[in-house]
Amino acid sequence: MKRTMETRTETIHFALLLLQACALIAQIVGVALPGTALLVGAAAIGYAADLRLHAVKGTPPKIFGQLQAEAVTRQALRDLLLVIGLLRLHDGPSTTFLLLCLGGLLAVHGAHVAIQAGAVLVQRGRRLPVITRNIDTSALTLPSAPPSAITRRPGLRLLLIELTAVAGLSVTAATGDTVWALAGIALSAVLAAVALAVLAAAVLRGRRAPQQEEVMEWFDAWLRDYRPTVGMYFSGGSSSAYQANMWLPALAKLDGRPVIVLRERGMVSRIGPTDLPIVCLPKVADLMRLDDSSLKVLLHPANAPKTSQVLRIPSIMHAFVNHGESDKLSSCNPYAKAYDEVWVAGPAARERYALAAVGVADDDIVEVGRPQLAGVERASGPVRAGEPVTVLYAPTWEGWTDDPGNTSIVLAGEKLVSTLLADPGVRLLYRPHPLTGSVDPRAGVANQRIIELIQEANKSRRQADPSPEQLALLERAEHELDRLTAAWSLSNADDLERMADKGLAGEISVTEAMRRATEEWEAVYWTARPATEHQVLTAERPGLYSCFNHSDVLITDVSSVISEFMVSGKPYAVTNTTDLSEDGFRETFPTVRAGIVLTPQGKGLDSLLQVARGTAEDTLTGAREELREYLLGPAAPTSAERFQEAVHALAARVDERRAKAARGTAQVVPRQRAGAL
Repeated sequence: MKRTMETRTETIHFALLLLQACALIAQIVGVALPGTALLVGAAAIGYAADLRLHAVKGTPPKIFGQLQAEAVTRQALRDLLLVIGLLRLHDGPSTTFLLLCLGGLLAVHGAHVAIQAGAVLVQRGRRLPVITRNIDTSALTLPSAPPSAITRRPGLRLLLIELTAVAGLSVTAATGDTVWALAGIALSAVLAAVALAVLAAAVLRGRRAPQQEEVMEWFDAWLRDYRPTVGMYFSGGSSSAYQANMWLPALAKLDGRPVIVLRERGMVSRIGPTDLPIVCLPKVADLMRLDDSSLKVLLHPANAPKTSQVLRIPSIMHAFVNHGESDKLSSCNPYAKAYDEVWVAGPAARERYALAAVGVADDDIVEVGRPQLAGVERASGPVRAGEPVTVLYAPTWEGWTDDPGNTSIVLAGEKLVSTLLADPGVRLLYRPHPLTGSVDPRAGVANQRIIELIQEANKSRRQADPSPEQLALLERAEHELDRLTAAWSLSNADDLERMADKGLAGEISVTEAMRRATEEWEAVYWTARPATEHQVLTAERPGLYSCFNHSDVLITDVSSVISEFMVSGKPYAVTNTTDLSEDGFRETFPTVRAGIVLTPQGKGLDSLLQVARGTAEDTLTGAREELREYLLGPAAPTSAERFQEAVHALAARVDERRAKAARGTAQVVPRQRAGAL
């Protein structure tokens, strides 16, 4: 559970920092008493807690940096208190000893500052104007990076350098023998000097990145050699990467030579496993080099401030493909009129744009379906007698407005979940939107209470744990997925390391390998779980479409989940938390017309469950089929075929426009006379 894991990580961070604060207070008390055991023990606990803090995944809370309580400050306080403690414990060591201790510690901290300054210079020198993935960069002869233990994680680096100093001071505090303190500090100073020398050697050997002109010449040569025809353009924050990743399989199946164009350096590692070449061009001037390339079509899964920059390129046509469609106003954003074409799933989106009157011409709308939905399985009929009804509750998030109809989780979530959990014939799959609680804290609180309700309900339902064989299969599948993921993530790598990485060269395609590994993992995951155990699903795996395949009915809000679920043909319900009547709700939101409308109190749940069990007639079967075609277009030709045809058609428009431009240039621009100056 991603959000639960993040909460747990934050709790660990705060606990470790609180432990260090208590240890510092204990050290102060140990100095004031004085007390050897308290002084030395508190220093050891604080140091160990700091080491553990750096071992925990994730970034410590920013508030500690804002309070100037970083690792360097914490370690300096521990050092100072140990030295003062020595003066209090052992009848005042000599002035020479005191000066050597303080001078040595100052030298270590000074060397650490110099190391950090050098590391910053090295990292800046290794930044490139273009960052790539899945592209051969051997022609650039990229230099290797200095040891990461020196250039990264400065807080941990200082702790490791000072390990011998802390140990030596502690032994001296316990025994009174000053040799230990001096020896420990001297060894720490030597370690700092060695690290500084290694870093200086790396800089002096000229191990810097290729210069701007060389890199861009190489990039231009790659464009001429690869000759991309269609690409996906994406810009955004790390949390929005899913909007691009959902299009990777569809992009990989296109004819021609696809490419992915990014703008933010950090997004290079956020794009999922793929064989497609990825180029990141942070600067607008470098982005404009695409104007002279063979690239004809760029697909846009999301709007972003930097999108306007690439739209300036006249030799490329742009299609907005979006990352989901629903009845929400965000699905017909006025920004869409900036693109050459707007590709939608079916007639519903076309009508939505017409009703919204945001400036998108009907001739510029192309229906391509949703090629991502090929893996969603069709319904096989009512649940067999004696088996539980698996209900997928997938509420959307609260959105950027105060409209109570955005999400049901605040006004209805707990009531719906409580009612479902009270039915012994129901298994609940709870999958909240990843952004739940990011705008309205009430949604985050409600989400946590729902998770607690499910965990409590499972205590009386839990069956036998997965068998050793199932656990072994699951572990093997997870290992394979982690191996494939590690080949492209490189979250701590710099630009040069990312570009030099060979990934999974020589194996089957990354896309195919990920597909097989994911299918194997999901198959083991679902069979290893008890058939009646409720589940909270907030991690990346299993995916939403896998949840569709393992559920009998869906409960959701007005969101793109409805359109995607339509492929299954299964019954669904939508929670009405607006002030509209049921008829008004259906009329306002066409995606609701083939579903059961639930009230915040749960009215309508019984009807949904009866249909799933086959004890009541499913009168909406025909309506769901009509709605599926209305939302997603016809079943034939397939969405993948329509998507490919749309790419070809838009590329043909580019060829025609380029041909006209070439003829126009030949007529308007006069040729220079031979011999003219």
